[in-house]
Amino acid sequence: MLAERVLDGDVRAAARLMRDIDDRMKSAVDELKVLYPHTGNAFIIGLTGPPGAGKSTLVDQIVAGFRKKDLLVGVVAIDPTSPFSGGAILGDRIRMNRHADDAGVFIRSLGTRGALGGLSRSTTDVVNVMDAMGMDVVIIETVGVGQDEVDIVSAAHTTAVVMVPGLGDDIQAIKAGILEIGDIFVVNKADRDGADRTARELSAMLEMRHPEEGEWFPQVLKTEGSRGVGIDELIAEFDRHHDFLKTSGHLQRLTEERNAKLFTDTLRDQLFEAVFGAIKEDGTYRQILDGLRERTTDPYTAVERVLAQSSFS
Repeated sequence: MLAERVLDGDVRAAARLMRDIDDRMKSAVDELKVLYPHTGNAFIIGLTGPPGAGKSTLVDQIVAGFRKKDLLVGVVAIDPTSPFSGGAILGDRIRMNRHADDAGVFIRSLGTRGALGGLSRSTTDVVNVMDAMGMDVVIIETVGVGQDEVDIVSAAHTTAVVMVPGLGDDIQAIKAGILEIGDIFVVNKADRDGADRTARELSAMLEMRHPEEGEWFPQVLKTEGSRGVGIDELIAEFDRHHDFLKTSGHLQRLTEERNAKLFTDTLRDQLFEAVFGAIKEDGTYRQILDGLRERTTDPYTAVERVLAQSSFS
């Protein structure tokens, strides 16, 4: 069984299981059932932000920083999937190539496969595999979809929003709701003109949030990922937020919310597959499409009928 080999630290078994998860193989579910009791130990960090912010280069430096502390690090790097071929570039492995021979680092690239919100449907399950195989820190690098990239909040304990000066949409990104999801804000490529202005604008917007006493107040840090500048300070801030989550009780709440989302997402997927599979097999789906084409039914009534006839009603 792959799960048993994963728990023994077999990297090949973990890679194979992650591939099966991403391919949505039914056998992977049985493996995940075995692994789940062994999860809940890893510190999960999410990096999000607009395309071109240098997230992959930053992740490469963060991995190196945690490895200096002798921690095992997993990376889940999400890449956009082509709507035509279904393929993904998966370029993050190239950018993090220097860790390829490090047994303490495991990097897995995933395509979004049409999922919105910056993550792949397989992300949480793949993170759980890394957690079960003993990774101390798991870093999720989102695809970089910009303003809609908020799913990372439900997947990570600490979310870092990476900005970069000179993109021309600094204020737009701040307005978009990304402001609410960040635990740490990073102005990367801080050697560029406008970095100080971007940091000041972020700080000013955060000041307007007026957090309640005892709540976490996000800091704005400046880094240069290509040169490793500011990485030690960023890792120290990750550790500080992790300590805050544990002492305040927020970590337990985040874990509960993460588990709830995993359950509801899994339930939604399996209910859809069960119902849709049944109506395709018995010809109901074809009848619905014919009715929609001829305007003798509407999609809303059709859904109500399917639900009424199913065993879930």
